[in-house]
Amino acid sequence: MKAAVCRTFGEPLVIEDIEIAAPQAGEIKVKLAACAICHSDIFYAEGAWGGDLPAVYGHEASGVVEAVGSGVSTVAPGDHVVVTLIRSCGHCHYCSQGALVACETSFPLDEDSPLKTAHGEDLVHGMRTGAFAEHVVVDASQVVPIPKDVPLESASLLACGVITGLGAVVNTAKVRPGANVVVIGTGGVGLNAVQGAALCGATEIIAVDLADDKLEAAIKFGATSTINPTREDVAEAVRARTGGRGADYVFVTVGAKAAFDQSYGLICPTGTVVLVGMPATGVMSEIDPGSIAAYGQNIMGSKMGSAQIQVDIPNLVTLYKQGRLKLDELITGRYALDEINEAIDSVKRGEALRNVILF
Repeated sequence: MKAAVCRTFGEPLVIEDIEIAAPQAGEIKVKLAACAICHSDIFYAEGAWGGDLPAVYGHEASGVVEAVGSGVSTVAPGDHVVVTLIRSCGHCHYCSQGALVACETSFPLDEDSPLKTAHGEDLVHGMRTGAFAEHVVVDASQVVPIPKDVPLESASLLACGVITGLGAVVNTAKVRPGANVVVIGTGGVGLNAVQGAALCGATEIIAVDLADDKLEAAIKFGATSTINPTREDVAEAVRARTGGRGADYVFVTVGAKAAFDQSYGLICPTGTVVLVGMPATGVMSEIDPGSIAAYGQNIMGSKMGSAQIQVDIPNLVTLYKQGRLKLDELITGRYALDEINEAIDSVKRGEALRNVILF
């Protein structure tokens, strides 16, 4: 099969013929229809978080089940599915608490990648998925069946961008109706935080971004107002729109140090900052612990929107079919696999909400 292989950090991905193993016990092979490009793929491909090469990245995918290993009863060949990077055993210390994204179990796929080059060279199963390829083999826990009338290119976004942004609001922070919310960064994840806040019934939903076109998109996704830091002082503007107090919740959906540093000054007493975006390894941010303690404020991390995918993704599909969740509107460009470098460059230039590779 064809796959985009990263061999040198920072260099364009190369399309190669590779081999993929048959699914073993508890595993599923999926013929992909679509894989959206997330900034996490780009960060890994550029070496921002380390890792080993050569690797196949890509993790925000959907497709049709082609084969299942023994013991798999949740899906069958022909089923349409969303493929995620969330691999969980369901019974370890964290899974038993519902924190599937923190599962501590090691799986056979963690020890032995299903991917090899045509010459037998091992390839890293990037982000436990390797979806910049025509097929994937993943653990059954990573796959969620969806109705066949849901477009697979739109469904792919549910695998990461939607559950990460919306889940940070709904699952991690549990934003209450009437709250004032700020979302810093209105790319694919940020826009889903915006529409998550709208679904929760937030009163003020303030979107912050440097790009006016993304701020315009934020209004369409439910933001009540926007701030471009090049034209307004963000802290002053937030206070002006929240009765002088600041926001109840601030979601940082980008990995920029300046965004993290700024966020702590935007919350009200008892307010919460939720860190969603992932900076490069080694990036540090400073807080004033005295103020955090004195005002009873909170700082939370949110990994993959604290998602329980077998519950959350079907619920999101229902919202989409009801017209209450925007998915189609997130797709900026559609590309073939051999155009992946152009698709990635477009994302890096800030031109796209989500670019999608179609197979």
